[in-house]
Amino acid sequence: MTAQTHPSQNTDIGSIVERMQVMLADDLRATEALLVDRAKSPVDVIPDLSGYIVSAGGKRLRPMITLIAAKACGGSNAGTHALATAVEFIHTATLLHDDVVDDSDLRRGKKAAKNVWGNNASILVGDFLFARAFTLMVETGDLEILRILSNASSVIAEGEVRQLAAASRTDLPTEEYLAIIEAKTAALFEAAAEAGALSAGDTSRDMASALAAYGKNLGLAFQIVDDALDYGGTTSVIGKAVGDDFREGKSTLPVIIARRRGTADDHAFWDRVLNVETQTESDLAHAIHLIRSTGAAEATVAEAQAYADLAKAALRPLPDSEWRQALVDLADFCVSRVL
Repeated sequence: MTAQTHPSQNTDIGSIVERMQVMLADDLRATEALLVDRAKSPVDVIPDLSGYIVSAGGKRLRPMITLIAAKACGGSNAGTHALATAVEFIHTATLLHDDVVDDSDLRRGKKAAKNVWGNNASILVGDFLFARAFTLMVETGDLEILRILSNASSVIAEGEVRQLAAASRTDLPTEEYLAIIEAKTAALFEAAAEAGALSAGDTSRDMASALAAYGKNLGLAFQIVDDALDYGGTTSVIGKAVGDDFREGKSTLPVIIARRRGTADDHAFWDRVLNVETQTESDLAHAIHLIRSTGAAEATVAEAQAYADLAKAALRPLPDSEWRQALVDLADFCVSRVL
């Protein structure tokens, strides 16, 4: 797969999310209020822990996709707000669980919740948020939307287990890598977009399917970019902490490409360092060097751009509107993070 188009020349990449937050101000306020309200519990640790990670921010990208998809199909409503909240709860629950599985120390620039409340509390509060998400889905009274989001929850769990099974595998095929990220990341993007579209009311199946395809390809582009960012993206100046995937022995696309293009000595290096028991802290710098010197960083970004292009192409059945353009701009934003 190769990239075919480039971000719109009229798009100010740095302001895309901020502009969308203004466009969606009322919807996002309603969603934020639901996030606070539905995380309430007489068990103090639940609102404390869930509030800790929810208030840490993030761009609310997945709820925004739900809201914009509804707007592009006719308009948002209370049901859309409930679904956007459910999507964010599912995402937050997976973050809590992931940090335990991956033994991560930081999340959104703060101590991971497990390092404040412990592993058990993080897992159980994650379960609570999953349950809250299903309550919100049921309240919409739409069985098709419930099917879409409940299926996505199952697929996400399968993807996490699939990734666990592939840990430290040095010969991971690209196809298996893509299957993992399609399940653990793209499935929620896909469900967020499709559910949002259906919440608008009289959405045609063609439009809902188009938005599902958009969400799936956007999610693939987003995760591929995240994996590139773990090695500093394409620049020599690294603006964020890197190396978490490396230290966990994950074979992500930059590593797969660098290993495939490398020498026999490079293969031996990757075989050693993807085993967490035999890697050293100094190995990360050489890994970044190999990813850049083999062109794997650029090839990874090109793959992400190709999926972003597919996402934008999927929007063709939608009528022209500021909301359709917002979805196009969002795809450009996802890739721009690594450039």
